[in-house]
Amino acid sequence: MNIAEYLYRTARRSPERPALFLGQACVADYGSFLQRAGQVAAYLQAQGAGKGAVVAIFMKNLPEYLVVQYGIWMAGAVAVPINAKLHGREATWIIEDAGAAIVFSSPGLTEALQAAGSTARAVDVTSARFGKIFEGAAGLAQPVACAAQDLAWLFYTSGTTGRPKGVMISHRMLRTMALCYFADADQVSAQDTALYAAPMSHGAGIYNIMHVMVGAKHVCPASGGFEEAEIFELARAFGSVHMFAAPTMVKRMTQVAKATGQRGQGLRSVVYAGGPMYTADIIEAVDWFGPVFLQIYGQGECPMGITALSRADVSGRSHANWRARLGSVGRAQSAVEVKIGGADGAELPHGTVGEIMVRGDTVMPGYWNNPEASAKTLVDGWLLTGDMGSMDSEGYVTLHDRSKDMIITGGSNVYPREVEEVLLELPVVEEVSVVGRAHPEWGEDVVAFVVLAQGAQLDPAELDAHCLANIARFKRPKAYFALQELPKNNYGKVLKTELRKKLEDQP
Repeated sequence: MNIAEYLYRTARRSPERPALFLGQACVADYGSFLQRAGQVAAYLQAQGAGKGAVVAIFMKNLPEYLVVQYGIWMAGAVAVPINAKLHGREATWIIEDAGAAIVFSSPGLTEALQAAGSTARAVDVTSARFGKIFEGAAGLAQPVACAAQDLAWLFYTSGTTGRPKGVMISHRMLRTMALCYFADADQVSAQDTALYAAPMSHGAGIYNIMHVMVGAKHVCPASGGFEEAEIFELARAFGSVHMFAAPTMVKRMTQVAKATGQRGQGLRSVVYAGGPMYTADIIEAVDWFGPVFLQIYGQGECPMGITALSRADVSGRSHANWRARLGSVGRAQSAVEVKIGGADGAELPHGTVGEIMVRGDTVMPGYWNNPEASAKTLVDGWLLTGDMGSMDSEGYVTLHDRSKDMIITGGSNVYPREVEEVLLELPVVEEVSVVGRAHPEWGEDVVAFVVLAQGAQLDPAELDAHCLANIARFKRPKAYFALQELPKNNYGKVLKTELRKKLEDQP
């Protein structure tokens, strides 16, 4: 089934229901949402980009993003979402690797593509011009029929260690992801509002599907991005707001809310994912905002579909193991199997750290035009996530680190996240990232890059004393480096490769 069938059904059932908003202004109901998507689909077909064609989206967060996305799907084509924060050269590389002849773009980004020498046909889509581009055009009445295994999305990984790889995502994968959200994470109703403050090219955008299914509202902030004050204002105005947020966004929302005395009125569900959420940060967020948080763990290779940590587990404090559960990423979602595997892929006992492995209907069939990488990542039906973790007897999975980030010092394994969690307990530490540094005797030793709280001074003795009181001596950082900010990619993930380069550059 074509994933755009959900828009078609909702529009037929409730055409006058408000659908797309820019700030607090409604720009389309579900009837016109479908009509405009149908016009996009007809345009693509007229350009020879119908079923199976690859079409890129290089746009900032705008209501038209969803119109274009569903228009691509209605035509039976494959959408390639590209983060609007990427450089024009990076976006052009993705467009060319995917083989997209058409790219929908927004102001500023169209020019960036032209400057980078992109040969794809750019269709500049804005709130002011969108209606004019397709004005009077007859649109597709309903989606082109697609098989479950047909591709719907081609998602390029963030590429923190090299060129990004195109993850092939089928209509079945997206449908299963959406249904698992209802089964394992949260409920959504027509009275809810999806707020897109994180890039719609990533997890925030993929979560539109369950909201389209029930006829909820879709709001893009007028700023086009993440502004804490604007988020709180929109939440108050719409009420029952759902949003996706990276852990750094949750931390910033908490800081601003506490500084301004706001309690997040109108926020119903905040799904955090996309990186490690440190226990101290989520405890502070729950204490301030209340039980509005839940966590999803997934990868591009298994989009938003590996585990889920429920609202009750995030906010509950009565269970004897509440803190351990809060530090986990939850339990396997309904459509997948999850295990912790050793080097040979064999399942490890509970509590043992190994590689997190997953198989099921939300797992990709492979990488786009990259059989070698596919063969390394998909083994005997299992996706090797590259994440190191453990599972307890109740099925809760705890992430330790990426396998490549594990530090081996004197033959002992050190997982940076464990050290980072301890250091973040100190009020003087705002952010921290722990990496391994080459050592002639021990192989590697542990070092920490620290972003200090405003006005604080780096005191290695204070940090050392806290570490020695909470973790084994061999895990204690042997050096601390103060930074104004940690290097991050466009999705907010810390670039540990950049931190390692800083160490290499030292005399």
